[in-house]
Amino acid sequence: MALTPDDVVTKQFQHVRFKDGFDPDEVDDFLDEIVVEWRKALEENAELKAKLASYESGEKPAAAEAEAPAVVDAVPAPVAAAPAPAATDDATASTGATAGIIELAQRLHDEHVAEGEAKKNQLISDAQSEVERIRNEAQAKQREESARLERERNSLEARITELRTFERDYRTQLRGYIEGQLRDLDEKSNSTDSTPVSAIGL
Repeated sequence: MALTPDDVVTKQFQHVRFKDGFDPDEVDDFLDEIVVEWRKALEENAELKAKLASYESGEKPAAAEAEAPAVVDAVPAPVAAAPAPAATDDATASTGATAGIIELAQRLHDEHVAEGEAKKNQLISDAQSEVERIRNEAQAKQREESARLERERNSLEARITELRTFERDYRTQLRGYIEGQLRDLDEKSNSTDSTPVSAIGL
């Protein structure tokens, strides 16, 4: 399908997220200039084709008759057809200009797409780097927390061992004290039982 100026005017591009790209206003203005020049080239091309067709058919253009009727009438048909190569050259030049405009528009489009692709790849790479950084930070924090909890556990276990040792020593000392008191009571009781009645004043 041939590309027309209306195709350029009505072309809609999809918006891409997270993409800088070209300034849309500048692109639109430039495409408007392309459309204007393209339409001029098409009009000139159509005029040249019409002139060429009229020369090839042997008809005299109205403008040529108005400007120099006597000269045109005096010129034989083969000579009148002589400007046809020049018109053909103009048509070829116009076609070449149109092709150049299309090529320029295609190149701008390709650059725009390539820049969007590069931006997308950059965003993906940055996101992956950020994910890796967050993962590493989380793992480091987890290791630090595990080490802290391990230290606290060891400290608590040492404290429990210390309290158990204290309890054992305290029980031993208390038992020894109570047994000592019981021995003293037994000794006093035995001493009282062995004392004669006369010794206590009875």
